[in-house]
Amino acid sequence: MPIQFISDSKTFHLYNDSVSYIIKILPEGMPSHLYYGARLPLRDNYDYLMESIHRPMSVTRTENSSLSLEHIRSEFPSALSGDMRPGALCLRQANGSVITEFLYTSHSITKGKPALENLPACYVEGEEEAQTLVLVLEDALLHVRLELLYTIYENRPVLCRSARIVNDSDQQVILDTFLSASIDLPDDHYEMLDLAGAWARERHIDVHPLHTGCQSIYSLRGHSSHNFNPFLCLKKPWTTENTGEAFGFSLVYSGNFIASADVDTYNTTRVQLGINPTTFSWPLEQGESFQSPEAVLVYTKNGLNAMSQAFHSLFRQRLARGVWRDQARPILLNSWEGVYFDVREDEILHMAKEARDLGVDLFVLDDGWFKARNDDTSSLGDWVEDRSKLPHGLDGLSEQINNMGLEFGLWIEPEMISRHSDLFEAHPEWVLQVPGRRQSAGRNQYVLDFSNPQVVDAIYEQLRSLFDKISLSYVKWDMNRSLSEVYSLALDPSQQGTVYHRFILGVYRLYERLIERYPHILFESCASGGARFDPGMLYYAPQAWTSDDTDAIERLKIQYGTSMVYPISSMGSHVSACPNHQLNRYTPLKTRADVAYFGTFGYELNPIEMSEKEKEIVRKQIAFMKEHRELIQFGTFYRLRSPFDGNETAWMVVSEDQKTALVGYYRILQKVNSRYRRLFLQGLLPEQEYSISSFDYTQTGEELAQAGLIITDSSAGENNIDRSQGDFLSRLYLLRAID
Repeated sequence: MPIQFISDSKTFHLYNDSVSYIIKILPEGMPSHLYYGARLPLRDNYDYLMESIHRPMSVTRTENSSLSLEHIRSEFPSALSGDMRPGALCLRQANGSVITEFLYTSHSITKGKPALENLPACYVEGEEEAQTLVLVLEDALLHVRLELLYTIYENRPVLCRSARIVNDSDQQVILDTFLSASIDLPDDHYEMLDLAGAWARERHIDVHPLHTGCQSIYSLRGHSSHNFNPFLCLKKPWTTENTGEAFGFSLVYSGNFIASADVDTYNTTRVQLGINPTTFSWPLEQGESFQSPEAVLVYTKNGLNAMSQAFHSLFRQRLARGVWRDQARPILLNSWEGVYFDVREDEILHMAKEARDLGVDLFVLDDGWFKARNDDTSSLGDWVEDRSKLPHGLDGLSEQINNMGLEFGLWIEPEMISRHSDLFEAHPEWVLQVPGRRQSAGRNQYVLDFSNPQVVDAIYEQLRSLFDKISLSYVKWDMNRSLSEVYSLALDPSQQGTVYHRFILGVYRLYERLIERYPHILFESCASGGARFDPGMLYYAPQAWTSDDTDAIERLKIQYGTSMVYPISSMGSHVSACPNHQLNRYTPLKTRADVAYFGTFGYELNPIEMSEKEKEIVRKQIAFMKEHRELIQFGTFYRLRSPFDGNETAWMVVSEDQKTALVGYYRILQKVNSRYRRLFLQGLLPEQEYSISSFDYTQTGEELAQAGLIITDSSAGENNIDRSQGDFLSRLYLLRAID
């Protein structure tokens, strides 16, 4: 059983073959964290892990002078209640106090994993997959109950945590801080790895040593953001992709968040993550409860690749849902960089026919199809096709595209509204706005108040009416601006601190209703590219547009960083036109595809404008992807060489049976008379012999790991340079086991 309860010492040991997580209920009733890391042997007592000594200037709440909340490792610390470090909970009471004391009253251990009310979360498909511990704590003075939820998977190095609070009193209390997880590690000898960036350069890997004090990443933009991803990793300084300890922390949430590592002056590290308290204040009336989002914790002693692979398989198999979870994704052509807003039915049909002839599975009509939408200044909120652009309507267009043998997809941006729209004229009060204050625009648009159920219902009815009449297989759900002036005219002043979170709950609710009605549709989330690429979205849309930056060279860093947490099957990746529309860079068509293969794969261009030679190359690319997309999207992914460390990038994906692998190697700039190079592969069967495309010899998996794959290119000088080599080079190596 993966959860052991030792009644004599009131200790809980959550474990599997990989990890142990140990909690002790102190004699005073406070839950203390004893250990998190590699699997420990089963014992009757783990009190030897408890550290408690008297510290000068500490305050104690018992006669035991060595027991200070400031210096014990806590499971869910309350703010300002004897612990001078950041708290996971701050509860404001009717008398103005925020002091609380939540003490253990009971617990339950059950098979399986419960769903979280109105929130995305990981799940199980059989109750034997996991066990769940619920620790019930109570503040006896306030009559408020706190439930700490822990789920440990049987065969994954994964622990899921969340918290639920219930007001059993007859007075209102206000949650000012309510995080998802807090964990105290006994030392600070770590580097913090996070994913940072901005529009068009999302999720770049950022690594720095921990220092005394608080270091954090966050979003206050109303969504998880381009700037930071709701993920952090603590790793030992010597940890590599393939060796060493790493703790990964990911939040299954799409709104404002905070993830922090606080190092005190005794060199212990407190890691916390959850809803950002800066924009959060939630009143709880008698009998009401609040559930925090889920935090996913992964531990490994086998390097960053092992940590990432645990996240990949969990998020792909037990977070993503629906009919598309286990299906290879269709190869699509998206109209955006081909025609932008200039949507005309005859050209769209011409593009679709060309795409069909190239081997594409799905045609996606992007922005510009709806009423009077000729640029980004109007029409959001009016989800009716523009008959001047589409004389036969979307139903007629989708039917004609289906008759060609293609599936049909559509772009929407349901959370936004344009001032020049029928919806704005009818319901200006449905926009987030502060009375008497100026409204800020982003991309010439405003944000609908999705904290108001009436607004969500109205948008659902518009989309239902639209989707019901067309043959629709795919929806690209965009969101092109952050939230500002966050105030709901539908809520009274005491509820305004709930709007950010209610907004995200409204987004989730709309997704859920559409998924229930249209279970066959493949949803791809998109937020001006990668501004809402988070685990919460994967619960509803199994893939996301990774970035608006479609340049193959920039995508190396973006996709490499994204792979730190997210599976390949979740990364929207397209071959776009040259020169690239974001950087004006020219890259070979081969390189663009060799990068985009490691994702969902598609095209973002106008095939009418392609030469016959280019079309023939694209046909071969599509045939290659169709042959290998199950391997790429559902295999085990390894990072081999980082674009953040130099001029080269390499990665590979290995089939579940380890008999087939595909290696991608990319060299950005050519160097003259350069050194010899080898690439050391991972994940292959050591004694298995493999054939390697482009080579006339074979190697065993052990040889490829230890001696490496030779990747030296010819660049000795003017007379013997290989003219096929040059800047922006890419190579693929297909490995097959020889029976």
